Amino acid sequence: MNLKDKEKEPTVIEDTVECIEALAKIVKENDLSKIKISTEELDIVIEGKSPIKPPFPTMPIMAQPSQPVQSAPKAEPQETVSGKFIKSKIIGTFYTSPAPEKPPFVRVGDTIKEGDVVCIIESMKLMNEVQSEFSGRVAEIYVNDGDTVEFDQKIMKIE
Repeated sequence: MNLKDKEKEPTVIEDTVECIEALAKIVKENDLSKIKISTEELDIVIEGKSPIKPPFPTMPIMAQPSQPVQSAPKAEPQETVSGKFIKSKIIGTFYTSPAPEKPPFVRVGDTIKEGDVVCIIESMKLMNEVQSEFSGRVAEIYVNDGDTVEFDQKIMKIE
């Protein structure tokens, strides 16, 4: 091995610097706040900019000055003695089907079993299947496809 060949061989430090630069580029391009890589020999932590946007989209409240702002919508159904409710476990967007061209998971009048997927709630770009906690007949669906749902909001009534 001559001196020229030694100059061309990368060193561990050069490889590490290239790795750090590549990770920094990934953090920047994907708007990540932090990435951490650990090996037996070293720990690398790269922190990006803190996200400026809030974690959940905010909706401005539109109200006329003479009217009080309401904190809860009036359209929420009143509980009745019969029936059980499927409620949203997360904040997100409600979808009735797995894709726009696909049929809905359930319709009013359908009979379902415990564990059946009844809808999808998209939250932070993740699709979360909602499974029924009980068996019965779908009596009512309280939200429309594409509506935003809140945590613990009633989405279906099962009888």
